[in-house]
Amino acid sequence: MSNGATETATNTTTSATEEVLVRRAGRLGHLILNRPKALNSLTHGMVQTVRDTLEQWRDDESVATVLISGAGEKGLCAGGDVVSLYRAAVDGRPEVGDAFFADEYAMNALIADYPKPYVAFMDGIVLGGGVGISAHGNQRIVTERTRLGMPETGIGFFPDVGGAWLLSRAPSGFGHHMGLTSSHVTGADALALGFADHYVESSRLGQLATTLETTGAEEAIAAVAATGAAVPESPLMQQRDWIESAYAQDTAEGIVAALRSHGDPAAAEAATQILAKSPTSVKVTLELVRRAAQLSTVHEVLAQDATVAHHLLRGHDMREGIRAQLVDKDRNPQWNPPTLEDVPADTVTAAFDPVAAQAQN
Repeated sequence: MSNGATETATNTTTSATEEVLVRRAGRLGHLILNRPKALNSLTHGMVQTVRDTLEQWRDDESVATVLISGAGEKGLCAGGDVVSLYRAAVDGRPEVGDAFFADEYAMNALIADYPKPYVAFMDGIVLGGGVGISAHGNQRIVTERTRLGMPETGIGFFPDVGGAWLLSRAPSGFGHHMGLTSSHVTGADALALGFADHYVESSRLGQLATTLETTGAEEAIAAVAATGAAVPESPLMQQRDWIESAYAQDTAEGIVAALRSHGDPAAAEAATQILAKSPTSVKVTLELVRRAAQLSTVHEVLAQDATVAHHLLRGHDMREGIRAQLVDKDRNPQWNPPTLEDVPADTVTAAFDPVAAQAQN
């Protein structure tokens, strides 16, 4: 069961919005993302509820541990509710997206700095904003069902929510591979790449949630987490040879050429995946991750995200990508420019230009 929700303690209390369940049981504060039919994708209201609740619990001595999980059987969270941002942008109101991302990134920063154990059940689907609401925590748990990814280049956007902080600190080349291809990785991969801390069988999450009501996070997790040989090997790490060599190239075009010439079918497939994505997004993402590697804190990365998001919200490819993948669902985006070679260098650098405080359009 994805959410691990229980109500066994005698002092359990539950309050709910339509989209987030806020539960208190013993010493545990439990937030459950509650849009299972939409794979728990984050609306602006959900972001505000999570942020407000975390701020309340931060100074509440009766809350020792916070747990975040997703309702339903499919996963924690499939990302942000970008269709609403698409509709606002089409209506000439990109500032709606600015407001959403400002609150989401503030929530991500709060999670990264949280002074209490912040336990994230990264079970099932964990994509985009789902990574942001979990992988900046300090007790990140993956399972045999975890499918984690930053799929934003496929909708003409970029790996935001501080994702570049994690991607840039993954072993050489792996973060670039995830960011450019939008590929999903397993729970074992997430551990190897630094996106998670513990591996727990999904069947034990309910037990763990119950234990967290009365037991400290470290002790509770240690009782159920796999160790040593019980932790599966990372499939992606088996591809280290071609990933390290190909993604060491200076340009996106060079990366694709290296992938195509390597000879490994998986490398050729990675090249095909990159070429299907927004060329502008691919080039911006490559630059984003490289810049993130030079930044000192996740807060600096989130500030960079806010700048890039502002610019891409007002571009062609994000609207086109969301239309093709999530609105009309024809899976046939018409990117502009259409190829990596056609993306001017100044288009990439412009995505990082500071945004004037008064600029809204």
